Amino acid sequence: MANVVVIGAQWGDEGKGRIIDWLGNQADLVVRFNGGHNAGHTLVIGDKTYKLALLPSGLVRGKMGIIGNGVALDLDALLAEIDKVGAQGLHVTPDNLRIADNAILILPMHRAVEQAQEARRHFKIGTTNRGIGPAYEDKAGRRAIRVGDLAEPDTLSAKLDDLLLHHNALLSGLGVATFEKAPLLAHLLALAPRILPFVEPVWQRLNTAQQAGQRILFEGAQAVMLDVDHGTYPFVTSSNTVAGSAATGCGVGPAALSRVLGVCKAYTTRVGLGPFPTELQDETGDMLRARGREFGVNTGRPRRCGWFDAALVRQSAQVAGIQALALTKLDILDGLSEVKICTGYRLNGQLLPYLPASPKAQAAAEPVYETLPGWSGSSKGVRHWDDLPPPAMAYIQRIQALVGVPVTLISTSPEREDLIVREQPFGDLTA
Repeated sequence: MANVVVIGAQWGDEGKGRIIDWLGNQADLVVRFNGGHNAGHTLVIGDKTYKLALLPSGLVRGKMGIIGNGVALDLDALLAEIDKVGAQGLHVTPDNLRIADNAILILPMHRAVEQAQEARRHFKIGTTNRGIGPAYEDKAGRRAIRVGDLAEPDTLSAKLDDLLLHHNALLSGLGVATFEKAPLLAHLLALAPRILPFVEPVWQRLNTAQQAGQRILFEGAQAVMLDVDHGTYPFVTSSNTVAGSAATGCGVGPAALSRVLGVCKAYTTRVGLGPFPTELQDETGDMLRARGREFGVNTGRPRRCGWFDAALVRQSAQVAGIQALALTKLDILDGLSEVKICTGYRLNGQLLPYLPASPKAQAAAEPVYETLPGWSGSSKGVRHWDDLPPPAMAYIQRIQALVGVPVTLISTSPEREDLIVREQPFGDLTA
């Protein structure tokens, strides 16, 4: 039975939640395997709009949701999100959500450290200041407090001593206020009764589901070009975002990752700082932002907008093993007289088919464009390939050729069912 990994193929905000929501109807379990509450998914379900940051999107389809060990978890943010969707009629209980006992926690000192460090960086990264990076640093440094520690007050107390020894020294050196242990410990112990009923070794549940032939949908946060190894470093997130991290992020073997679906917009956006070769700082860029409602789900930050970068998506596909693409927001390009696709970069007189790794080279890379005719007809709400305007078909076919990966899903509006399905990601659903 096929399982599907869904990841972003650009710099995030590609509309993964929209695709994951649709795929969730075909899955038995939906697993969030990386990132923190800096990533958001917007789901439009009838007259309701759900804005999720930590909860797996499959919950809105009535499926079992799992938060894997690869997620950095802010418990206050999670509980606030559970309360928020509960007020909308989506009730999250231990019957439909499970949390890995070995997932790490984000604590107040992580946010304080991130804010202080960001203020002093030579390379301003433009983080969300939610403490996610420092929490992952603690994980690698073997200092992290994990969800399961809430069940052991003595363990929790001892770990807080070690954590505060490290972070208070750092905060003091940065010239900002330090933290006291007692209120932090009391707060965590107060949260424990509400959190612990959700907690289990989720690797065990997932492996049992595998053996039973259930379909698993692995839900990625951020995108390949924000991967801490393969992205535009240092302007990246603090975890691995490529498809392979789905295995380590929830405790399954790599053979469980049957199909990798990359999601990308019909143009390109980026939030925060960092290189963006195809960025449009003109009326076209402003139009894409306004028409596409390009503002962060959880932060509200305006997104930078530009032309589709096929070289970037090709690079993402190769390093992350993307086998098919879902193209979103095609309708935002309706009415343009022409559309452009970046096919590579010019750097110091040389033509590169990939974005180089060093910051100076990334900043200096100039896009090389192909220009295609736009289309006057509407693609909004189209659900069949043959109903697309012919120039829109040609645009998608050129993207396929340049990226080297087939476009199998095309989203033509925010509505759940406005999709052109050229191939089912889970394969033959009657098998």
